[in-house]
Amino acid sequence: MSRLGTAYLRGLQAVGRRLDYGTNAFDREWDVLVVLDACRADLFRSVAPDFGFLGEVETVRSVGSSSSEWLENTFGDRPETARTAMVTGNTWTDRYLDADAFAALDEVWKYAWDDDTGTVPAAAVTDRAVALARERDPDRLVVHYMQPHHPFVPDPLDGDDGLARTGSHSNEGNPWVMLRRGEVSAERVWDAYEANLRHVLGEVATLVDNVDGRVAITADHGNCFGEWGLYGHPMHTPVPALLAVPWAEATGVDRGTRDPTLEPPEPLPVSRVHGGEGETDRDRLRALGYL
Repeated sequence: MSRLGTAYLRGLQAVGRRLDYGTNAFDREWDVLVVLDACRADLFRSVAPDFGFLGEVETVRSVGSSSSEWLENTFGDRPETARTAMVTGNTWTDRYLDADAFAALDEVWKYAWDDDTGTVPAAAVTDRAVALARERDPDRLVVHYMQPHHPFVPDPLDGDDGLARTGSHSNEGNPWVMLRRGEVSAERVWDAYEANLRHVLGEVATLVDNVDGRVAITADHGNCFGEWGLYGHPMHTPVPALLAVPWAEATGVDRGTRDPTLEPPEPLPVSRVHGGEGETDRDRLRALGYL
């Protein structure tokens, strides 16, 4: 970003830090909350008719424009977390959540990271969510998938520009950086983004067939495709494209179609060293475009 662009973003963020926006998910009814990382409401609505398990799609206002902000504003000081189990592929949980505040916190990203794709496979999150639902039967279960957030796992154009596999040590291949620079078209990024959403919704369909209860599907935040001159999802940024997220519901019935095989190590590996993040943590944040 140019100095002018950086100053503009910081000005928006200064306003965003003062706003109280969005509805906390705990204020709505659900047994299982599926969180799709960085999923725009309009993208979700465009593909929902192709997935029969999804009901009517609402648009709700998120409590954050980034994962870290959403985590803090959703779970901070909420007594419900003590009866809530969470399975997550999102790497920010190590910094923004207190594991002891939850009935269970399964950070799948710590042991099921896929170096080839540079992200946490959706199937790994499904496996652990099904297992935890059956073993613990928590009052509430949060299942946080990393998709459709990039890296885009399926590649609709056969990897011709490397968009589906982002580099882990720089911004090279980051779709939002490439889009801002004019190195790739918005249509190309949208196609890859949509393919990644369809990919994860296949796993959500499996989840719905292997858990019981009211399943809500939403997102932590959206993504900017140039709205207000912004790309990606900066934190504390009160832009509608970031705060407008989907909300759909489905009825979960455990039909026993998934037999989970993934098990976390005991104890779970620790990626923070003396209060700071370890190199493994930093590498994974870079792969997701955060560093």
